[in-house]
Amino acid sequence: MRLVRFSLDPATPATTPDVSPLVRYGVAENETVYETAPGWTARTGASWPLGQVRLLPPCWPSKIVCVGRNYEEHAKELGNLAPAEPVIFLKPPSALAAHGDPIVLPPLSQRVDYEGEIGVVIGRRARNVPAERAHEYILGYTCVNDVTARDLQKKDVQWTRAKGFDTFCPVGPWIAPATEVNLDQLRLRTWVNGDLKQQASPADMIFPVARIIAFVSEVMTLEPGDLIATGTPAGVGPLSPGALVKIEIEGVGVLENRVTPA
Repeated sequence: MRLVRFSLDPATPATTPDVSPLVRYGVAENETVYETAPGWTARTGASWPLGQVRLLPPCWPSKIVCVGRNYEEHAKELGNLAPAEPVIFLKPPSALAAHGDPIVLPPLSQRVDYEGEIGVVIGRRARNVPAERAHEYILGYTCVNDVTARDLQKKDVQWTRAKGFDTFCPVGPWIAPATEVNLDQLRLRTWVNGDLKQQASPADMIFPVARIIAFVSEVMTLEPGDLIATGTPAGVGPLSPGALVKIEIEGVGVLENRVTPA
């Protein structure tokens, strides 16, 4: 079972909030989407073939919390030391893109990179959560591409502009419920035009998921639907118009997006 947000209108923007009547919830099973009440509760009885619905980002976060330099080799490839505590920053919800949506290269940047990541979707309000209880607050896992304007990241003191362009946070295609996933067995891979560029597992993280949730929830209240991007491994690189980026997490799903110029 996979949790989805979807629309029957193929033109529905990825950034359409939950309050819109266009947004529906459902579970995907064997190429069929079964509609549910909001929040993936009771099924309504309606269903459609998976290929006939417009998949939206599977969560509607009040905030997207990202973790930087959470893999030692990635920190090294950018000329940084491994951090002593999690480095966090935010992406705006306006950066969301769905599975199949284009990643649009902004004219302001001459170097835009892919960053494949394991995404954690929060399932209940979390504040000052101890690491040993963090698993109680996870709804599930999804694929994330933390697209980054690398030249602007190096130029700016902080990373908001480099990380915040529209379409710079592809997410999806769905959420794999935490109850059906063994986090320790997940394997992240990033492919660009069929070439393997990144691969890692949660065991390679400097700060594990539970530590990240504990750290973030000391700073801000996490709400249901909030998204945490847990960091990218080594192997990041530039994107060119026409490139196809595939973020694959075994046991979760595959997120695909093609790159287009503005």
